[in-house]
Amino acid sequence: MLHSKLATKCPFLGRVSRDFLKHCGASLRIFSSKCPVMSSVLRETAPGAVPASVAGPVSDAAVQVHQPKKNCPFHGSVFPCRRDCVSPHGNHCSLDFTTPVMVPSLLGEGEKPKASKCPYSYMFEKVQDKDKVTLQRTEEPEETVKSPVCDWQKNSGVFDYDGFFGTKLDKKRQDNSYRVFKTVQRLAHCYPKAENYYLSKDGTIREMKEVTIWCANDYLGMSRHPDVIQAASMTAEKYGVGAGGTRNISGNGILHEALEASLAKLHKKDAALLFTSCFNANDTTLTVLGKEVPNMIYFSDQGNHRSMIDGVRHSGVEKKIFRHNDVQHLQELLSAADPNAPKLVAFETVYSMAGTISPLKEMCEVAHKYGALTFVDEVHAVGLYGQHGAGVAEEVGLMDHVDVVSGTLGKAFGVHGGYIASSKNLVDLVRSFGAGFIFTTSLPPMNVAAALTSIQILKGEEGRMLRAGHRASVSKVKKKLVGEGIPIGHAPSHIIPIEVNDATACQAVCDDLLKEQGIYVQAINYPTVERGQEKLRVTPSPKHTDEMVDQFIDAVLTVWNKHGLPLKPEGERHLPVTSQFSHFLETQAQHPPVAEPLPHVFQQTVAA
Repeated sequence: MLHSKLATKCPFLGRVSRDFLKHCGASLRIFSSKCPVMSSVLRETAPGAVPASVAGPVSDAAVQVHQPKKNCPFHGSVFPCRRDCVSPHGNHCSLDFTTPVMVPSLLGEGEKPKASKCPYSYMFEKVQDKDKVTLQRTEEPEETVKSPVCDWQKNSGVFDYDGFFGTKLDKKRQDNSYRVFKTVQRLAHCYPKAENYYLSKDGTIREMKEVTIWCANDYLGMSRHPDVIQAASMTAEKYGVGAGGTRNISGNGILHEALEASLAKLHKKDAALLFTSCFNANDTTLTVLGKEVPNMIYFSDQGNHRSMIDGVRHSGVEKKIFRHNDVQHLQELLSAADPNAPKLVAFETVYSMAGTISPLKEMCEVAHKYGALTFVDEVHAVGLYGQHGAGVAEEVGLMDHVDVVSGTLGKAFGVHGGYIASSKNLVDLVRSFGAGFIFTTSLPPMNVAAALTSIQILKGEEGRMLRAGHRASVSKVKKKLVGEGIPIGHAPSHIIPIEVNDATACQAVCDDLLKEQGIYVQAINYPTVERGQEKLRVTPSPKHTDEMVDQFIDAVLTVWNKHGLPLKPEGERHLPVTSQFSHFLETQAQHPPVAEPLPHVFQQTVAA
């Protein structure tokens, strides 16, 4: 693409091979800044070496100074030469300076050639050494065109940054892991409907189509709840749309403190701390605990989210990775560790891609047996599980087994932000030492007010009704997909992975569902999942009607068959008991916690 772009704009490079541009871009860069045509485009060419010689006998015409011709804005013609130029790295290209090639005029009407400003009139001189000719730059003329490129970039020895970036991106495109974002605008008034915008090549909107979303993390549709919207709107009108700074510099308000108190109470902890995202919360908390607690050892589930992986890495502590949800392997690693060393076991309750749920009871019991803290990510569980929406730990009556819990305000709660909840001292340690918290602008008051309202709603009867409807919708979609032979990952959570296991096919199914069927379900490719485990991640909501479910099943089956993907045999089209949430509860649940009255902290702050 870059070669064709140059060819259409530059009369000199119009017939240069792609191989030459690839390997000799650094040499050409020296002179590109002097050419008004090349300076705007040559920086996009691939990185390469400076050509040092031209092999074989060459006539004087090979290096003669170009003479002005009427068809070129500078000289009118170029003289390519097919002499198999050889770069220092042995890369061959073919230029032909011996045969004049007339090119279309690039001059405007009445415009005169500016031969004195063309780099090709002075940049080469002939230096012969037996059978070898090298090309060297001569003195520049006094009058030159100013370059838009910084002086330090003119040096041919400078690393070709853009070329390197382009090469890396090309590799991602080739292995089908390059991400192209869908332009989908969700509609608050008719959730889960959305507007899908198709963009033309020049980036302008050319078409809009209404689609149904089947992959959002706004699991209960709380982002469009009228009370949540009103709370955000009223707060924005009173306090503005921004926080104004970090929590330490004008970014701490009464709403922030109220939300932290509400979250601490939700999870039955002493304190909570807000972050701009749960990625930030996980990364910062694990980094701080690892750096500040001497001789800490981390034990991390193999399937953990990247935010937890980064936190473990950034802490710099010794780490042990146990197989996903494998309690026995975790116990083996813990038993082999220094019994006197501080330890922390980090895992999630609901895993966002596979849809699995951790054996929370066994994991916590083994961790505490060996004196380890438990760090539990409930990002895909808060709002969806438990009597008050506190997550899987509340659902199975094990909230007191979790030492540190992290969660998000941006999924089932439908707003934005993340948090941790734990003991007062642990939270204060992270608050005092966590760079990811200290140096980040705090959440805007409007977001905080919306989150407070959403949590309040999901703690109450409306929340319980939404959760019941959500589970019914998930169960219905699972059964229908299995009944049609569509292969799904059998896991007990609300996440339904349709297993495609091929990157190209997965993206093709995603694209066709959107363009042909009006169904948006995102393809999940590497690095989110391992290569060969590509899938469509389906997340039904309580707002997906029976009609929508039937349309979805028909659409998936149509596109699946179109691409010749395999269906399950008739004898295997059943839903195993392990994929049913009720089975998980039977293996994990203890006595449910006693319900508590809903807090009134938000009403008090608004009244104030």
